[in-house]
Amino acid sequence: MKLARITTYPVKSLTGTDHAAVKVQSMGIAGDRRWAVVYPNGKVATRRELPHMAHLNAVDTEIGVSISFEGSRLDVPFPSGAAVSVRVFSTEVEGVEDAGNYASHFLSSALEREVRLVYFPDHARRPVDRIYAPDGHFTALSDGFPLLLTTQASLAELNAELASPVEMRRFRPNVVIAGDIEPWSEDTWRVLRIGSTILRIVKPCDRCVMTTQDPQTGEQTHPHEPLATLRRIHRSVSGQIIFGQNMVVEEEGSMVLGDEVEVLETGPSNLLDPKRGGMQSF
Repeated sequence: MKLARITTYPVKSLTGTDHAAVKVQSMGIAGDRRWAVVYPNGKVATRRELPHMAHLNAVDTEIGVSISFEGSRLDVPFPSGAAVSVRVFSTEVEGVEDAGNYASHFLSSALEREVRLVYFPDHARRPVDRIYAPDGHFTALSDGFPLLLTTQASLAELNAELASPVEMRRFRPNVVIAGDIEPWSEDTWRVLRIGSTILRIVKPCDRCVMTTQDPQTGEQTHPHEPLATLRRIHRSVSGQIIFGQNMVVEEEGSMVLGDEVEVLETGPSNLLDPKRGGMQSF
């Protein structure tokens, strides 16, 4: 098996950036989902309710992040203002920093509603769910875990059942694995080595309405697909629609496209018990 794609999403829910090589830190790939768009009440905005976010592109820079929209570009330096708190779904996240009024004006104009931009600094700490992973693992502004893995074999299996095939970018993975493997093999993987990084799979990824949106435009291409097909062919015992696996970082390191992927530990499918691969394995 080989590492076929590496992608980061510098600003949560904006378009991603592909990489040839990355550093993997305790909170995931360097620069991944360290920024987020938030509403005035502190809730983090996502493409679930703002599909137009697909029209904004974000790229890491040495001094912060660069966001482009319809030919205009906003270069935002790392903020150094007072810390604020935001909410990622029901989780309160402390210690993020506001990026200022100019960034707020640019994004509010692009998205046609009042929003602000915030940054998750290195010193902030957001523990992942201990039901699935032990103490000492953290993430930034992702939905819940530092990295998401998918496989080309599983996408091919899904597309074979769909009238209109979908591309992998709909599922917004950080790492995509290719090779001569069986579809859904990732459900049985527990620990992987990719490059010099060791990663632990902790929870299957349940999918939402974002997978029905074109990743470039945010437009819904079908009201039910690919969710309806996934519901039929790849659900957990508790009913969640699954595609991909969430991971935490066991050992920091680096990854390069083409790196061999070595499975160090396996177990029963974690669709049978989503907690398999989490606390029960330690």
